[in-house]
Amino acid sequence: MKLINAIIALAALPAAAAFAPSTPAALSTRTFSASPVALDAKKSIEDLADDELKGKKVLVRCDVNVPLDGKKITDDTRIRSSIPTIEYLKSKGAIVTVCSHLGRPKDGPEDKFSLGPCAERMGELLGQEVTLAPDCIGDDVAKIVGDAKEGDVIMLENTRFYKEETKNESGFVEKLAAPFDMFVNDAFGTAHRAHASTEGVTKFLTPSVSGFLLAKELEYLDGAIATGERPMAAIVGGSKVSSKITVLDALLDKCEKIVIGGGMVFTFLKAKGLNVGTSLVEDDYVETAKEVMAKAEKLGKEILLPSDIIIADAFSAEANTQVVAADAIPDGWMGLDNGPASTAEQKEFLSDCKTLIMNGPMGVFEIEAFSKGTFGIVDILADLTKEKGAVTIIGGGDSVAATELSGRAGDMSHISTGGGASLELLEGKVLPGVAALADK
Repeated sequence: MKLINAIIALAALPAAAAFAPSTPAALSTRTFSASPVALDAKKSIEDLADDELKGKKVLVRCDVNVPLDGKKITDDTRIRSSIPTIEYLKSKGAIVTVCSHLGRPKDGPEDKFSLGPCAERMGELLGQEVTLAPDCIGDDVAKIVGDAKEGDVIMLENTRFYKEETKNESGFVEKLAAPFDMFVNDAFGTAHRAHASTEGVTKFLTPSVSGFLLAKELEYLDGAIATGERPMAAIVGGSKVSSKITVLDALLDKCEKIVIGGGMVFTFLKAKGLNVGTSLVEDDYVETAKEVMAKAEKLGKEILLPSDIIIADAFSAEANTQVVAADAIPDGWMGLDNGPASTAEQKEFLSDCKTLIMNGPMGVFEIEAFSKGTFGIVDILADLTKEKGAVTIIGGGDSVAATELSGRAGDMSHISTGGGASLELLEGKVLPGVAALADK
């Protein structure tokens, strides 16, 4: 796969806790081969000749769905992540128009979901004005785009002010695409959605190609997992087996080693016949957990479960806590994190691995008392990259938030900007926003 020239550091997106009780109260520049749905089969902006970009009106789907406190952006990572693609297009003389969603408007335009703050911040990062269009379709948009000069940057208003965006309604799609000559998808975080601005416009705009961010996500999440150096390991955490069973099953086929953590641990412990107190358990998935362990044994793969657990008498930062063996959780107590012996075992277990993917935390890392297991595994991965050159991939969602909080994000090979998109790609699903792009 062509190595991407514009590589940027990606930071954390907000995420939820790893698991809750069942009762109330520096980037690596590596190149990978990739699977058929990845970028080596799809065109990127680097595949286009200069005359295919100069003077062209380019619609760029970015993901500027940033967290806001009123009108103040609290984390501009997603906007910063879009800059290399926009700068490249500008340098080639394109007229760049960015489209994106923000939040989940329910009934048309809502001021709190306006992309105004995003356009302002993007302008600051680019060092030029980014014109905010009053809409994403219509005559006013067409005039603004038509009057723009080479190197200008425009941002359309929130595409989800129209319900037709998520429905991928053909009439809306045609209006959205009308002012433009071609399309660039650089929004990995929404590539798993067949929406008007991610998939629909490709039917009207030729060529439709990827930007640098989308290419980089696919290079790591798809290419490294498909053909990465071995031994390969996956760290799968989070709250529920039900939400991770598909990705766990897929990674079990690809990896030699699996570390299981988070709330899903207790469904596995129950499957082994152990008492789990009031820890989170999905009784409907106990048999599934047994099947996963049986599959691992049949394939000769290794699964590591925690040997000790930090337990608490309540789901609270003020709860009483203690460390117990995984087979000695007392009634009335819940497991909320891995214990220190488990972290030490994880370090040894993963020490020879060359490619590692993390998807989900080991505990309720937002509460300090239950954060050591998650930060421990993050340190293990970061050290493997820094000291041994291993490829470490943080696969979106809670894992990204935990890695950022740990202060070790800069030591990982790649941190994904996508939550659901990362999960679906790891599961082996085809992403509509990728499949719709032009083939090479």
